[in-house]
Amino acid sequence: MNVLSKGQKVVSILLKLIVILSAIVGIALSALAGAYVFMGGETVFMYFTIQSNILVAIISLVGLIIILMGKEDNKIWYTIKLVGTVSITLTGAVYCFVLAPGIENAWSMASVLCHAVVPLASIIDFLVVCNVTKVRKINALWVTVPPLLYAIYSGMGYVLDWKFNAQGHNYPYFFLNWGSEAGAVGFSSEPPFMGPVWWILILLVFLIVVGFVYLLIADAIRKALSRHKVIHR
Repeated sequence: MNVLSKGQKVVSILLKLIVILSAIVGIALSALAGAYVFMGGETVFMYFTIQSNILVAIISLVGLIIILMGKEDNKIWYTIKLVGTVSITLTGAVYCFVLAPGIENAWSMASVLCHAVVPLASIIDFLVVCNVTKVRKINALWVTVPPLLYAIYSGMGYVLDWKFNAQGHNYPYFFLNWGSEAGAVGFSSEPPFMGPVWWILILLVFLIVVGFVYLLIADAIRKALSRHKVIHR
């Protein structure tokens, strides 16, 4: 197990503070934005975006305490951090490339914080501290847990007719609409173009690939730092 340098600790502390503060402000602004704003109002906590922001904020807070107390991290903790990082990556990627193009005034301050600042800071922080310990590639499968739990949660919401927004939709995102023309496993010429089962499978594959790539990058950084230390001994 390697040890974080003083520089890495300073950068990681700053990034963790950015994640925590940005998540808090972004969530608060979203809740205060009003029910007719996408992912706004009192139902804001029903969305994966907000839940993943809360997850990485908690992970960042715990990681901050670990650094400040001078404790050593372990493989379990870094697997948890990987899971949180990939979940917030999903939040940023889906919003930027799937949802935002169809939303008017998509880039409010709340959206920028929750969908851009928090994801980027979280990813960079993971890469800054990832050289501490080697995480097995098989652990990339754990990144599917939060989205799978959310798929079950949103599915329950659809069946029980929960209202995710002021428009009365009983689903949070268009690709989790089990009652669309595509049905559960079909296809359609209009959004969501295919049933939620296909969307979920595609996103799960995407998450596993992202998690695996993050671990490959972590290995590359760890090896590069090890060679640097050997050369300068």
